[in-house]
Amino acid sequence: MAAMDVDFAEYKLRCELQGHGDDVRGICLCGDSGIATSSRDRTVRFWTVDLADKRKYNTCKILLGHTSFVGPLNWIAPNDEFPEGGLVSGGMDTLVLVWDLAKGEKVQTLKGHKLQVTGIVIDDLDIVSSSVDSTLIRWRKGQIVESWEAHSSAIQAVIKLPSGELVSGSSDTTMKLWKGKSCLHTFVGHTDTVRGLAFMPDLGILSASHDGSIRLWAISGESLMEMVGHTSIVYSVHSHSSGLVVSASEDCSTKIWKDGICVQSIEHPGCVWDAKFLENGDIVTACSDGLIRVWTTHQDYVADPQELESYAAKLSQYKSSRKRVGGLKLEELPGLDALQIPGTADGQTKVVREGDNGVAYAWNARQQIWDKIGEVVDGPDDGMKRPVLNGVEYDYVFDVDIGDSEPVRKLPYNRSGIVLYSVCMNMHHIFHTSATELFRS
Repeated sequence: MAAMDVDFAEYKLRCELQGHGDDVRGICLCGDSGIATSSRDRTVRFWTVDLADKRKYNTCKILLGHTSFVGPLNWIAPNDEFPEGGLVSGGMDTLVLVWDLAKGEKVQTLKGHKLQVTGIVIDDLDIVSSSVDSTLIRWRKGQIVESWEAHSSAIQAVIKLPSGELVSGSSDTTMKLWKGKSCLHTFVGHTDTVRGLAFMPDLGILSASHDGSIRLWAISGESLMEMVGHTSIVYSVHSHSSGLVVSASEDCSTKIWKDGICVQSIEHPGCVWDAKFLENGDIVTACSDGLIRVWTTHQDYVADPQELESYAAKLSQYKSSRKRVGGLKLEELPGLDALQIPGTADGQTKVVREGDNGVAYAWNARQQIWDKIGEVVDGPDDGMKRPVLNGVEYDYVFDVDIGDSEPVRKLPYNRSGIVLYSVCMNMHHIFHTSATELFRS
């Protein structure tokens, strides 16, 4: 977690929204009415606050109509046509669907895109959609009013500015400012796909990119600030009236930024596809584990202690399942019970799981015990290249920390019958072992 700002209150879990059967891909704030979410399970869900426990949300409507995963969403404020408001959704099925929330039914199907729909904007009575087919389409009363190829590659996001212009972000690494079909400016600076966009009042436009960064741009096109801290693709970005910024990333974290500095990083048990601020400052996140989570700084709204403990355990389990030791998943290593079985030869080695770490042991035939060598240090995992040690290629090379200020030693391993080098502090044996001996009891 980043160092806390003295004027920043830490976010804690408020509640989890369960119901989707697959990745939650998008979040839409529906005024004071509730929250809408989209999912890889092909549904849109509308959630409202639980009147019995205002920390929580309940599913109010499940909207069925897409034939593939659903991504972008936008809210139609209540009007004569939609007394309780409406939703517009876009999907991998190339469709834009319009929903009446009062009825919980689809009222329009907009067909025109050739590939996945990636963005939805409500522009007065019109709908504007973006797509991987590189086009923007303006719809009015269910019909295409205008369509144009806006980028040289897939469009990944589109937003509307308060002044009326549109901004699009693309896999061609650029953003474009549009007045009608006229491009007023092209924003250049990102080195990879521009995936998410948001308006930041009084300052400009926020962009999230596959290059791992978030940028703040002046409307004129000048890059004002770059926020760096994520270690993978940044999928979305959003701002709050307080000046805080929130981002969602493939690195399994949501980060909160203040004045360009990361003040908190919230870990998730999966990729975070989207993150949005509620008006009260709470944050809603959409995760690949199929859950939506709400995070709060208001102590009265923090989840019960047992819920916090359950989340911490879930997070720990997820991290352990992802952790690799020399390229192998930690969960695939045997537990400490493997050390109850005597070795078959002096110097035979085993790597076992101890908590969240892998630890190497060597069999001491004279004393009939397993001597601890040291902790296996997880290093970079490049699945495309076999590691090389002393000019020889191996399937894996473990870095082993033997402690006592000794340098990290190398323990090479192949899946079958190849030489292993012990890195015991006081002995340097050469061993022959099999994959079964190393990783099983």
